[in-house]
Amino acid sequence: MDARGIEILEATEDIYGGVEVDMKEKKMDSNSFATLLRASMQLWKQQGKKGVWLKLPIELSYLVDVAKKEGFVYHHAEETYIMMVYWIPKTPSTLPANASHQVGIGAFVINDEGEMLVVQEKQGKFGGTGLWKMPTGVVKEGEDICDGAVREVKEETGIDAEFVEFLAFRQNHKVLFSKSDLFFVCKLKPLSSTITKQDTEIENAKWMKIEEYMEQPFVKDSESFGSVAEICNMAARTDGAYSGFIANPKTKKRSGAKSYLYCNKIR
Repeated sequence: MDARGIEILEATEDIYGGVEVDMKEKKMDSNSFATLLRASMQLWKQQGKKGVWLKLPIELSYLVDVAKKEGFVYHHAEETYIMMVYWIPKTPSTLPANASHQVGIGAFVINDEGEMLVVQEKQGKFGGTGLWKMPTGVVKEGEDICDGAVREVKEETGIDAEFVEFLAFRQNHKVLFSKSDLFFVCKLKPLSSTITKQDTEIENAKWMKIEEYMEQPFVKDSESFGSVAEICNMAARTDGAYSGFIANPKTKKRSGAKSYLYCNKIR
């Protein structure tokens, strides 16, 4: 309820001059919600607020039509909620867009014998083609890229490994759901050697000489695969012919939050 005694939606102010509405109710009548939303919007407009974030739990998804009629648009959706937004000023919206990229990894796992860990996939773009490729995957939400590479190698091949450095990364556009894609090539050191392949996604897995990998027709004919293979070949040498980015752990003083700064080794 506001200072006028009019009932409105419960909201919190954000640091950008907007408000956030996180609907906690499990059930609400559509007409009641419409009345509350209109009263709230009237107040926020008078107060000069900017962006309004409306978070509806999946149980209240039937209120989406009500919000749309009041001018709200979709921002994004997750398993448990729908986020809608409304930009109040008569100026172009400065609200941040939904996530624009997914982050993928390719794991270059090289042992002391000069063999790299490779797999043949059962499905996807390379399923059934016979192509031997490095283990790949997508980084999970809240997961560090270096940890994602270690996890994917373990899941696909059963090999324990540790992150060494980033060798390269590339950006593609219009990939999954028209979003962009960042793909990081990671060098890993194996901590075990016995392969136990993942049966659901992986057809075969083995250790292969890097020279043999590079001689595959697809790798030789693909500008992208070929360039990555050349970089990996240089990174496998012991003379320091190629140096990538290592993961430097950092800690924020105030929050204690952990993060990584990826950069060349500071000599």
